[in-house]
Amino acid sequence: MQQQPHEPVRADPVPDASPNRSPAGAARVLVVDDDPTVAEVVAGYLDRAGYVVDRADDGPTALTRAAAHRPDLVVLDLMLPGMDGLEVCRRLRGRGPVPVMPVIMLTARGDEEDRVLGLEVGADDYVTKPFSPRELVLRVESVLRRTRPAAVERPPAAAGLTVDPAARRATKDGAELALTLREFDLLAFFLWHPGRAFSREELMHRVWGWDFGDLSTVTVHVRRLRGKVEDDPARPRLIQTVWGVGYRFDAAGREAD
Repeated sequence: MQQQPHEPVRADPVPDASPNRSPAGAARVLVVDDDPTVAEVVAGYLDRAGYVVDRADDGPTALTRAAAHRPDLVVLDLMLPGMDGLEVCRRLRGRGPVPVMPVIMLTARGDEEDRVLGLEVGADDYVTKPFSPRELVLRVESVLRRTRPAAVERPPAAAGLTVDPAARRATKDGAELALTLREFDLLAFFLWHPGRAFSREELMHRVWGWDFGDLSTVTVHVRRLRGKVEDDPARPRLIQTVWGVGYRFDAAGREAD
């Protein structure tokens, strides 16, 4: 977004160029921002961190480039001219159930509604402007690291739900679920810990490793996950709200009190 009342990118020391800086190796990242300064700075930091970087300055161009060379992750500005970032995210999400293309949304500082909308349409993370390019690189590394987990024992199946952490795939009654990275992590955590109530703070820390952040992020991800695993999301039986505490996964799928 070009018309910003504040600097969209905070100055950081330029990181040392190192082929080993990024654990993701030569992962491809598509940076979508109509502000050439922001796009250039972000692309420069990602390039120095070892990523292959593509750039687009509007929604249609981003979709075309994503189709030509599928990125491993998209850094997407919310306020694009014409087709905004929310619509771009929807269309990227609509290109097939798996593998889901991770998206980090760039939003204006303080716009909670924009952050929630971004998460609603499937963004995996968000960074508010003005932001530190080094922080954004760390966010990119964190999201991509979740797409390449080490092989681990599968959590137990429950209520027709199964997850495969190594393949990053989840199924319900044998049908594959189109989950974002955050939704997959949340479902796997619930399957590992059935019957126990967790606060939103606990879920932020234990599922995604965040020690601080907007608690509405958890609410949004729970609501989206319910929409994909519950027979009736309006009356959830699996992911239940525990009033005054948070959420609990009921493997038996009993009706909440």
